[in-house]
Amino acid sequence: MTAPTHELVLELILDAPKEKLYRGWTEPELIKRWFAPKPWTTPHAENDLRPGGACLVVMRSPEGQEFPNPGQYLEIAPNRKLAFTDAFVGNWVPKEGAPFFVAELTFEDAGPGKTKYTAKARHWTAEAKAQHEQMGFIPGWTICAKQLEALAQTL
Repeated sequence: MTAPTHELVLELILDAPKEKLYRGWTEPELIKRWFAPKPWTTPHAENDLRPGGACLVVMRSPEGQEFPNPGQYLEIAPNRKLAFTDAFVGNWVPKEGAPFFVAELTFEDAGPGKTKYTAKARHWTAEAKAQHEQMGFIPGWTICAKQLEALAQTL
């Protein structure tokens, strides 16, 4: 296997156990509390947590514009790994338009109460990777991971 050529990677040590971080990614009511970088909000989240199951997260800008993000789970390993894509919208139904990326999240023990959190975004093209970088993948996903960490500390 060769390494993906159009990949962005974020690695952080978060001060929360992996089980709580995983809950934050998989329970819709929790997703709504951290997913979008403030002052953005997440008014709606739903998922069918199984390979082939649909997921949907709606982000709302401070001006009130909503951005739905439909996708599909590819792999689920409770408390260890989640993989999903926007290439499908559930039950292997392709989305309209070109897919943007595949996300792979891993949660690894990093000492008592700490987790090595890795988020990988794999893109079909160099242009899509560059677009995601320009959208602020590293700073945006870091802000959201810190919001997830803060939430996990309250669970």
